[in-house]
Amino acid sequence: MVPVVRTLQAVWPRTRLTWIIGRTEAGLLGDLDGVEFIIFDKTAGRAGRSAVRRQLRGRRFDALLLMQVALRAGLLSRAVSAELRLGFDAARSRDAHGLFVNARVAPHPRAHVLEGFFDFLQAMGIRERHLRWDIPIPAQAEARAAELVRDGQPTLVISPCSSQRLNNFRNWSVESYAAVVRFAHEQLGLATVLTGGNSAEEQRYGEGISRLAGVPVQNCIGRTSLKELLAILRRATVLISPDSGPAHMATAAGTPVVGLYATSNPDRTGPYLSRRWVVNRYPDAVRVAYGRDVDALGWGRRVRKRDAMEMITVQDVTERLEALLATPESERLQPPEASA
Repeated sequence: MVPVVRTLQAVWPRTRLTWIIGRTEAGLLGDLDGVEFIIFDKTAGRAGRSAVRRQLRGRRFDALLLMQVALRAGLLSRAVSAELRLGFDAARSRDAHGLFVNARVAPHPRAHVLEGFFDFLQAMGIRERHLRWDIPIPAQAEARAAELVRDGQPTLVISPCSSQRLNNFRNWSVESYAAVVRFAHEQLGLATVLTGGNSAEEQRYGEGISRLAGVPVQNCIGRTSLKELLAILRRATVLISPDSGPAHMATAAGTPVVGLYATSNPDRTGPYLSRRWVVNRYPDAVRVAYGRDVDALGWGRRVRKRDAMEMITVQDVTERLEALLATPESERLQPPEASA
């Protein structure tokens, strides 16, 4: 979303922007300059929506961009009084999305999520794109990151889990991560930092990877804030992660991502500037799970099978790491149009 905000600010500098945002997300983005943030407590249900409604009472906006199709977002949007209520086209809608909007963006089949966000600007006549992710990082977070990622030390950050749910079908195995850490240390000279939330599953991953790797590992799982994680990623050489928030935070930090994709389609949700480094076994997983090719499947369809991620081999990942490190730093991040 940040490039969309920055594009709006560049093209329409007099326009006031209000962003209704979740409490967790506000911890990362809530100090973005030039934006009014209204925090929505997702866990509070109807009371959370009522709190937002009270903050917006008596206000009217020229436009509402309803850029999330979940029913919860639609219900929350009722708190916003706006002449234009712009939503997704029918093909990208679900959960009664169309009931909460009075205009739709043009169809854009098989678009990346970021492309889908820019479709809203194009619907309002804005064709420019400013791919800026300049999220503020406090000095305290910078100092914490400097302790973990030393100047001059090439560093691999691994965020091994995609969420806090147990047995998540998007997570690779502990043993495979440990093998990559060992290779990165012995063959590539990379130090490793593990990051993630404080769930039992993530703690299990951190302890297991650290134990099995057999080389030094800094296990910071459950010990960093979102701002500290962003600062760590900004100092890192590369991130390895499944389909998850940190993959996009690394893009914001200007750090390449070796994304691990088998259960979701990287053409839709992959790290936007690191598509060439993604390990993509999604087509293989789709054929096994559904007996079809990707083109015959609904856009965004997931493969909800735990063993799908095991189609990704350690060699797949180490080959991407070697290729990335052999590439000049100035060429490691490219928009999809510039990728071969």
